[in-house]
Amino acid sequence: MLDLSPNSPVPALDRTSFQSFRTIGVARANTLFALWVRIIGVVMILALFLPWTQNIRARGTVTSLSPDQRPQTIHAIIPGRVEQWYVQEGQRVQKGDTILRLSEVKPEYFDPKLLDRTQAQITSKELTGRSYEEKVHTLDAQIDALTGGLRIKLEQAQNKIQQARYKLQSDSIRVVAAETEIKVADDQYERGEQQFKEGLISKVELERRQVAQQRPNATLIDARNKLLDARNELLNAQLDINGIRNDYRDKLSKAESEKYSSMSQMYTTEAEVSKMQVDLANYTVRAGNYYVTAPQQGFITKAVVTGLGETVKEGDELVSVMPAGSDLAVEMYVRPMDMPLINKGQKVRFMFDGWPSIVFSGWPNSSYGTFGGEVVAIDNFISPNGKYRILVGPDKSDQTWPAALRVGGGAVGFALMKNVPIWYELWRQVNGFPPDLYLDGEAAGTNGEEKK
Repeated sequence: MLDLSPNSPVPALDRTSFQSFRTIGVARANTLFALWVRIIGVVMILALFLPWTQNIRARGTVTSLSPDQRPQTIHAIIPGRVEQWYVQEGQRVQKGDTILRLSEVKPEYFDPKLLDRTQAQITSKELTGRSYEEKVHTLDAQIDALTGGLRIKLEQAQNKIQQARYKLQSDSIRVVAAETEIKVADDQYERGEQQFKEGLISKVELERRQVAQQRPNATLIDARNKLLDARNELLNAQLDINGIRNDYRDKLSKAESEKYSSMSQMYTTEAEVSKMQVDLANYTVRAGNYYVTAPQQGFITKAVVTGLGETVKEGDELVSVMPAGSDLAVEMYVRPMDMPLINKGQKVRFMFDGWPSIVFSGWPNSSYGTFGGEVVAIDNFISPNGKYRILVGPDKSDQTWPAALRVGGGAVGFALMKNVPIWYELWRQVNGFPPDLYLDGEAAGTNGEEKK
């Protein structure tokens, strides 16, 4: 029967009144359990006030600080066929060591004397260009000679014109003199007629004066004819200058036309020589690309193209090489929410794959098997995986990273931040808040100045 009434008539059990209870006694387990519960509770409450180092945890891979020290793949620069391998996978090579040899697959490069024949063509073209150059020099000399001849001819024509002018002036004076003589003769004849009428001179004297009057007319006609001849000579001399200029202008134009035509052919030949020299250089470089060499010291990790006789295209992968002696670093990706809290030079603790470790993320000094790092680079643009990439190098003031560490290995990083009580960290984790950004006084002052 259930005792549901608040005023229960059943009396309380008195353990001392029973012999069995007196024999067994009171169990101490309850007291010890209560004591342990109190102690554990006090310890847990006190532990909530212990310091805890906030951190941002992220996975990453081991890489190299320098891009030229990271694993690389050697590609085929030219298409070809694999003829011979000179290395094996895992073999160490030095810079310039031959890895494999390719043979030509394009018909236009099959000629074994392609370089020699191209050089011969270049030599022939160069000689052709020199011939055109000599022709240009010859035409320059011809033009200079024509220019000198024109100058001499013009001087001669100018002298002839000057002579014609002098002769014209002389004939003009003769005409004037003849006209004066006619006037004098006319005056003498008129006076003779008057004197004849007056009986002072005879008929013979009058006729003699009449004859003397007709003689200057003939002289005047002759002087006028010579004057016309002088004028014609002057006009002809002036016309000769224009003819000389036109004649030499035609000769000079023809010579200059041939000169410019030769110069055009010379320049065309020089352009062809330059193009053929480029082709020769390309052929030479192409011939050197038949042998694929190691770009730097390292190890042959994997041969992508295998066997002999396999054809590869331009840009195909041939073999991968791992550079030797790389400066190791860890490539990590952090969430955008944690990105503003990462600064260059910030300390990071790592747990590498393959090295045993005991990690207390909030107590880095109590951890075992972890290694120190320092942030050296932070990307300014988000990666395709939705996180930001950071590059962490070894911390020189901490333990040296393992010598057997290899590029591509995994790592778990803890970016160390502010020291806070455990209760605060638990409260932050429950509410999903980001870690606190910790900056000392000097760093805070520096950032403040940068913001200003």
